[in-house]
Amino acid sequence: MSFSKYLAKKPVQLIQQESETSELKRTLSAANLVSLGIGCIIGAGIFVMTGQAAAQYAGPAIIISFVLAGLCCAFAGLCYAELASMLPVSGSAYSYSYASLGEIVAWVMGWLLLLEYGVAASTVAVGWSGYVVSFLGNFGIAIPEMLTTPTLQMDHDTHTLINTGGINLPALFGILSMTALLVVGVKESATVNNVIVCVKLAVVVLFVVIGAFYVNPDNWVPFIPENTGDTGRYGWSGILRGAGIVFFAYVGFEAVSTAAQEAKNPKRDVPIGILGSLFVCTLLYMAVALVLTGIVRYDTLNVADPIAKAVDAIQIPWLSFLVKIGAIAGLTSVMMVLLYGQTRIFYTMSRDGLMPPIFSRVHPKFQTPWINTLLVGSIIGVVAATTPIDILGDLVSLGTLTAFALICFTVLYLRKAEPNLPRPFKVPFSPYFPVLGILFCGYLIFGLLSNPITVQFYVYYLVVGLVIYFAYSHKHSKLQKM
Repeated sequence: MSFSKYLAKKPVQLIQQESETSELKRTLSAANLVSLGIGCIIGAGIFVMTGQAAAQYAGPAIIISFVLAGLCCAFAGLCYAELASMLPVSGSAYSYSYASLGEIVAWVMGWLLLLEYGVAASTVAVGWSGYVVSFLGNFGIAIPEMLTTPTLQMDHDTHTLINTGGINLPALFGILSMTALLVVGVKESATVNNVIVCVKLAVVVLFVVIGAFYVNPDNWVPFIPENTGDTGRYGWSGILRGAGIVFFAYVGFEAVSTAAQEAKNPKRDVPIGILGSLFVCTLLYMAVALVLTGIVRYDTLNVADPIAKAVDAIQIPWLSFLVKIGAIAGLTSVMMVLLYGQTRIFYTMSRDGLMPPIFSRVHPKFQTPWINTLLVGSIIGVVAATTPIDILGDLVSLGTLTAFALICFTVLYLRKAEPNLPRPFKVPFSPYFPVLGILFCGYLIFGLLSNPITVQFYVYYLVVGLVIYFAYSHKHSKLQKM
């Protein structure tokens, strides 16, 4: 039996035709897409991950980690923009891989995107829960610890999982709330997202502007803390490790491409949405990292709410209050966009036969994949309620970096295999930029491999995905039946 059938490619013309006959409503403008991207990017990276990465790995040099992660995303973002302008479909990287590298690679890509969106949404929900609990505490409302503690915790000394007997109910509530909103409709969801984005951007800018007056340059010394002797613990290896961690915060720009079938003018608006949101957020990340580590010592930032800790240190109560509101709003929009992206990828995979038909069933009134959304939201909610953020973060980054490297390769492949296809947007300086994207992704992946537990989970995850592909997806593939 030939292996070539597993490498069957979906014709580009067929993908383009499907994008024109979609049941989904085209309601999103370029501004909506930029807002959608910012809504996903500005969230866990600033409000949670920045403090943890600075405290444990990079110190004040976390700003260099952001530069490395930002450069990686810039190269990958340009590749996404080219592919999205050519193939404006909801499947994002999955659809691009199907057109170039074949079905089995497309399935692996879709499976990796479950890490990028589904598991990432759970990760963000855990951070959201921490800020909500802190905010309620300001009003004397204390939620019992067992109702805010995930069921599983990682013992970093023995590398084993411990059952705490708790459950993170706020995280579960946050995911289910966003699930209900997405069932109602993407236009309504986008309107809510636009409001949230304005609120959290205002709070982040306020923190940078006011916090700059309270920076103590002594807190930046040493700028690159000396390595402890362990790979990834400060020094340049720590900067690399930190880049792999904060990379998690950049994945939002890719979510814009999943909205291609609901964009009014996808060939123009999707590249604007991807590159615009990435540019704005990279500048904000660097500014926040610089101010944050300038206000308080980096080694005190390993907390769930590092920015709130910084504004508490400068003793401005009203600013602390606003920061927590902004963090809650920011993480809320991130949960919504990640859930949105995941459901649209499963929608497209279902239409191809690689997922059960129920995932592409559209609600007659709301015109959204409602059963898909309910199923995905329920599963992600359970993961958020039971799993701690430190177990999930590295898995998300590993899966996303692998997907980004494949996307950069896809651009190179299609330039060679389909040179005459219309490309409303082209990656400049090709093939150099796509190659740099692959190299940067590989560099950051190398930094994450220092955690053996992450590597072990990642391998198990890929094996499970391949089992599902051979047991179900390949047998029901519509492409194989053509």
